[in-house]
Amino acid sequence: MRFHRYYVPDAFVFITQVVSDRAPAFADPRLVDLLRATLHEVQKLHPFAMLAYVFLPEHVHLLIRPEGSTRHSDVMHSLKPNFTKAYKERIGCAGSMKFWQKRYWDHVIRDEQDFAQHLDYIHYNPVKHGWTKRPEDWPDSSFAHWKLRGVYEDRWGWDEPEALGDASWEGME
Repeated sequence: MRFHRYYVPDAFVFITQVVSDRAPAFADPRLVDLLRATLHEVQKLHPFAMLAYVFLPEHVHLLIRPEGSTRHSDVMHSLKPNFTKAYKERIGCAGSMKFWQKRYWDHVIRDEQDFAQHLDYIHYNPVKHGWTKRPEDWPDSSFAHWKLRGVYEDRWGWDEPEALGDASWEGME
């Protein structure tokens, strides 16, 4: 089966990456810190703007905008092996390891409404999965940043936002 990715210059891209076997690796705050550090290093190699994110125990959602000649696949093909290598060094593993599911899921944002729906989806995700009751209580999310910018009103996400409906962008494996 051939897998085809779409690249649109200057586009915003929503990405879902799942940990292998949905293991709750990012329940460990030290691994979240390692993921953040790895993302910053990848950003130096393959420039992109990080617009929104949520790091959940077994998966990650990103909303990025690749810059210059960078493509979202460059970001992910750097993030995944570099994180895995750093993780293996941290735990003293010399053998091979499959940390991530093989593929990531991507969606090129089409318009402002699509952007808003994916932004909401990212920020409501910890509530949807039962990890917290309110988006602002999840520490590993860009929700606070967007709330400070005035995108979200007080108490947003305490109930399921209507705009999300049956949206499900959890990944493809």
